[in-house]
Amino acid sequence: MAMENLRQLFKDNLNTDFITAVLSNPRQKGHVSKVRVRPLMKGGMLFFQLEEQKGTQAFHRNLNAEETCEELMQYMEEMKQMQMETRRFFFSILVSKKGKVTIKKKAQTGTVKEVDFSHDRKKRYILKEGTKIPFLVDLGVMTEEGKIIKSRFDKFRQINRFLEFIEDVLPQLPGDREIIILDFGCGKSYLTFAIYYYLHELKGYDIRIIGLDLKADVIRRCNELSKKYGYQKLKFLEGNIADYTGVNAVDMVVTLHACDTATDFALAKAVEWNAKVILSVPCCQHELNGQIQNDILKPVLKYGLIKERMAALITDALRAEYLEGQGYETQILEFIDMEHTPKNILIRGIKNGQRQNMEAVERCEEALHVSPTLKHLLETVHGVEMKE
Repeated sequence: MAMENLRQLFKDNLNTDFITAVLSNPRQKGHVSKVRVRPLMKGGMLFFQLEEQKGTQAFHRNLNAEETCEELMQYMEEMKQMQMETRRFFFSILVSKKGKVTIKKKAQTGTVKEVDFSHDRKKRYILKEGTKIPFLVDLGVMTEEGKIIKSRFDKFRQINRFLEFIEDVLPQLPGDREIIILDFGCGKSYLTFAIYYYLHELKGYDIRIIGLDLKADVIRRCNELSKKYGYQKLKFLEGNIADYTGVNAVDMVVTLHACDTATDFALAKAVEWNAKVILSVPCCQHELNGQIQNDILKPVLKYGLIKERMAALITDALRAEYLEGQGYETQILEFIDMEHTPKNILIRGIKNGQRQNMEAVERCEEALHVSPTLKHLLETVHGVEMKE
């Protein structure tokens, strides 16, 4: 009956009021990772374009409403969640392993949205160009008229890309209470302001965001802007996440470009807080570069640049594995194209309570002769070695 309710939801909304849908979080890795759906008109008839994301490739199909409904039903047997938007409502859909369907419906706020049926259209950004967004103006990304400054367009894309990751994890966040988000190493806080604007101003969520950074002048400026915009629950504090004790629990931890082991301290703190969602874009992974040794790999590790890049990738892969060992479903995703920034890996962890056995990870550590900081920090958090 639950899946039939889902089928009826699709039948009721696959019409000219439909704006977009995103299906994500597959049950098995290596298959379709995401599906986007949008409407389009061809020859005066309504179709729906399905974009399948497989690795770095995207595949498109145009189907009528009935065909789209059946395809979505099949996708939802493999996907855990879906976000759907129509002119008047937002729908958040979760499907459990046992097939239990949870549908949350929320009315759109403000004016009724218009649907774009054009076949060839510009990429749809969450933050729209042409609409003045105060924090983007003050941070030098947008003009007073709402136009993106040409030299800052990469930053605009980066912000929107990050908000897509936020959009994907919305079903994992509580909808019946205040959501607490902590952003470590917030810097000029492009993303911190973007998260607050998107979740509170556009989506209407009750959220509290705490931004942490070690630079006093940056923190002072960010607090001035937050006060200027009337963002009452967006505060910036000077300090290190490892020493922060202002909260006992956090729903989501964000860390962008925290240098080297600073990322590890942020991840360990997120685990300690039992954060439901972790989004981390690491930076400057130097630690393992000074540790990694392997006789078989010796011929390739003698090249400094190769060793540095391998060590950085192994660092982030081990971080993802340690989170799996703490009960997180973890993915390593491309944050932004390499042509825009070399710091393009995002580690996403969703708490599911299923701890991965760490024996294979320990064998990997031994083979490479590495002892990463995050492993030891997590042992300290729990007071025991990371073994199942």
